[in-house]
Parts: sequence; C-alpha cells; structure tokens
Amino acid sequence: MRLPLFFAKRYLFSKKSVNAINIISGISVVGVLVSSAALVIVLSFYNGMEKFILSQYSTFSPDFRIEPATGKFFETSNDAFKHLRSQSYMESYSEVLEDKVLVQYNGLQIVGMVKGIEPQSLSLHTDENMLYAGKYALYSDQTAFAIIGAQIQSNLQIPLQSINNAIQLITPRKGNVNSANPMDDVTIRRIAVGGVLTYQPGFDDLIIIPIDSAKSLLNEYDKISAVEINLKDDQLQHTIQKQIEADLGENYLIKNREQQNPTLYKTVQSEKWIVFFIVTLIGVIAIFNIIGSLTMLVLDKKKDMLVLKSLGAENKLIHNIFFIEGVLIALLGSVGGIVLGLAFCLLQEYFGLVTTGGSNAIFDAYPIDIRIMDFIIVFLTVMIVSTIVSYLASKLSVREIEKEAIQAVD
Repeated sequence: MRLPLFFAKRYLFSKKSVNAINIISGISVVGVLVSSAALVIVLSFYNGMEKFILSQYSTFSPDFRIEPATGKFFETSNDAFKHLRSQSYMESYSEVLEDKVLVQYNGLQIVGMVKGIEPQSLSLHTDENMLYAGKYALYSDQTAFAIIGAQIQSNLQIPLQSINNAIQLITPRKGNVNSANPMDDVTIRRIAVGGVLTYQPGFDDLIIIPIDSAKSLLNEYDKISAVEINLKDDQLQHTIQKQIEADLGENYLIKNREQQNPTLYKTVQSEKWIVFFIVTLIGVIAIFNIIGSLTMLVLDKKKDMLVLKSLGAENKLIHNIFFIEGVLIALLGSVGGIVLGLAFCLLQEYFGLVTTGGSNAIFDAYPIDIRIMDFIIVFLTVMIVSTIVSYLASKLSVREIEKEAIQAVD
C-alpha cells in the first residue's frame, strides 16, 4: 500500500500539466471542506437550540420523578422509600401530591393543576429564573401561600400587589356524600397568592402549594402522586436510575427528564437529524466533485499509468492510486472543514457573531452547544460517502486506462 500512497500524495500536491486540473482538485477539497463545516455548524446550532428549549421546559423538572406503574396515587411508608430518602447522592427529595382543581377568584374560574410539594425543595429553583413577581416561598410567618402560573394569574386577573388576592381551590369530595346541600359534595380551600411564575410552557396552569395544604384539599393524607429527586452530580444519572429501579421494583416508574417530556425530546431530535440529512444530501453533491477531479487526473497521468502497466503493474495498483487520491482529498477537506466549523462555533459561543436582530427576542445571539460526538459523526459521514465515491471513480479510471493499454497493444 506504500507505493499507491506515494503516487497519490505526489499527484495531490504536485503541479499538474494542465492548470485546470489543479483548480478542479482545489474545488473538490473546498467542496468537502464546506460540507463538513456546514454539518458541524448545523449540528452545534441545533444542539444549542435543543439545550435552550429543553431548559425552558425543564426548569421546574426534577432529575428523576417516581410514579406508580398503575393507578394515580401510592404510599411511601415502606422501607424502600425511607432508604431512598437517606441516600447521599441526592440534593433534594420531595413527595408530590397533584391533581386537577377548579380555581376561582372574584367570580372568574379556570381549571388548573395543583401541585403540593415539600417547601424545602422549592429553594432548588432560583426566583431570578422562575419568579415573575411576588415572593418565591410557600410559607411566611407560618401562613401558607400559593405560587401560581402566568395563565392562572392572567385569566383570573389576580392582582399581584394586594392583600385581598386569595384564590379558592375547589375539588370534588371523595367518598359517598349524601346531602341536600351541593356544597357538601366539594372541598373548598382558600389560599393567598404569594408569587407568580414567569411564562413557562407546560407550567402556566400550575398552582404550587405546600404538600400539607394539598393533602387537606384532595383528602389524600396517606398517599402521594410522585416523588421528585434532584441529584448532586448529574453525571451519575444513568447509574442511579438503574439502582433506584432495582430497589423499588416493577411497581414504580422512574423517569428522567427526557422520559418526563418524551414528545418534546423526540420532536427536537427529529428536527435536528432531518436537517442533518438534508445538509448531508447537499454535501454529497459537493463530494461528487471528486469524480471530476479524479477523471481529469487520469487524463493528465495517463502516460504514467501506461508506463506502470508496461512495467508489470496490475490493475489493482492503479486502482489503489486513484482511490487513495480521492480518500486524501476527502480527508484533507473533512479535517479542514471540522476545524473551520469548530472555529466558527467557538466564535459564535464567545462573541455571538450571528444575532437574532430582534429587540424582543428571547436571546441576543443564536445558541451553540459543541459536542465531540458530532465531530465524529460528521467525520465518519463525510469519509464514508467520499470513500464510496472515490472507489467508484477509481474503478472508472482503471477501465479507461485498460482501454488505452489495449489500443496501444493493437
């Protein structure tokens, strides 16, 4: 393989007899380079958008959420949950009780999702990121308060700065109730609004209250809806998830953030790879310039190949020369393109070269998230396509030289 590589390197970097061949070879390298750079930039851009979108949905999502495999509520009085709460890898452990309720204020009504949580777990989410107005607390001077979503506040027109902003939470009373008074069929609890969350897709209809208040409202004193866990080290998520699944058994579902928002994750991933496929198809067209480059090179080096044939060179040797030539063009272009794409991504990440240009945009510059695996995927994609193209082009080249050799003999 050393002899074909020697010829391929000389043909790639040496000056050809026809200047147009140098230009075509340069175009082939640039085509592969631009394609590789475009793929790196597109993937990094979509990684940044994915990270941003998921952060908007996952601001209030825990690392793990434990739910019953069947049914709506479950008990946590057994030893398995007591042991789980005491684990050192957890930053927080909170029991959660949630259900749909009717929210009423000043004659206006809307259906919302009440979520009772352990008050100490609220401190994990900074009020700077989550709170639009008010206080980010569920208790003040031993008085319980609610933190509501933006849709609840807007639809019910609840004043943010008022001493009379208590809302009514109404839910059907459980059990058999035989009373002539319809109000005996429902449970009503009043609670003042202490804060309003910023706009967060999926959390606009949320009413966060202390879990004790939720148990009283929903009349569920022994059961909960879920357990939410946050970890000290996110790198251990997969291992810890497997461990929790083994400890709790098949009666419970342990969902990570991706499993809590499956539709969102699948949508973002699908968009990313569809765009990657489209850009790859465009890149394939550019990579086909290798065929033109190798064809012109064969015409330029036809005499050299005939001399090699007369010296006893086999078709395999000639095939390998032009095949390696095509691979070297692809290698040079792909490595250069990846470096160029990485440089652009770093400049975008630190200096924000490409901006949204809107005064009301949610971010000033398009986000970028650089991942090593993307570089590997781009390199393999470009090299596989280029290798196939180079193989086909070199086969055609050998056929042309065989015809010339036969004509020379005749």
